[in-house]
Amino acid sequence: MLRKDSSGAVISQMKVPLSYAPKQKFLDRIRETKDMSDAKLAVKLPRMSFEISSLYYDPVRQLPKVNNFTKLVTSDNTKRTKFFTSVPYIINFQLNILAKTNEDAVQIVEQILPFFNPAYTITMKQFSDYPDITEDIPISLIGISYSDDFDGALENRRTIIYSLDFEMKTAFYGPISDSSIIRKSIVDFRDPSISYSLSDSDDNLIQRMTVNLNPLDANLEDSYGYTSSFLYPGEGDSL
Repeated sequence: MLRKDSSGAVISQMKVPLSYAPKQKFLDRIRETKDMSDAKLAVKLPRMSFEISSLYYDPVRQLPKVNNFTKLVTSDNTKRTKFFTSVPYIINFQLNILAKTNEDAVQIVEQILPFFNPAYTITMKQFSDYPDITEDIPISLIGISYSDDFDGALENRRTIIYSLDFEMKTAFYGPISDSSIIRKSIVDFRDPSISYSLSDSDDNLIQRMTVNLNPLDANLEDSYGYTSSFLYPGEGDSL
């Protein structure tokens, strides 16, 4: 924030502090301070504070819960990391800008508003161990309110407050687990007209197909092939 003289020349420049705190705490601190001449006791303005106002589930963005994402474990190509689709939530929070003069407050506000047209999107790395997995998080400005705390005795400090309400669409992920990679699959084709029991499972077997990864230790992120073999009842080895 810049301070200028009557000619428009810059006489000072300052950074406005930002902290997580309810707006009312700052107002109470300002009103309870009797000696405004003591810089150690008075709350210096301008300053900004923010707080989370609500958190709720967003069913509109919910993907099928059985969807999952997988990634190979770099230290072991026989395992993969798996985590299920995220749970979407909306977080509402409020930014409060407190200043002694409207000029100071407007200088701060005009540096924030142009970025939300209609939303400001940031790219987040949701997993520190997997920096290549990113997600876009939109933050929308949904409302602005203004108040001027000029009531009271003349010795009380005047506080101008701009309150900006934001909506952030984020998501939360469950635990990450490691699981083995399927490198061999067996498919049985059976005659549904012939009943069978688990103790004698080859009664109605028509064909068995076995598929193996080729080679067995292939890295699934690279190109790979597979080999398949067919087995018919009465041919080759017994089942």
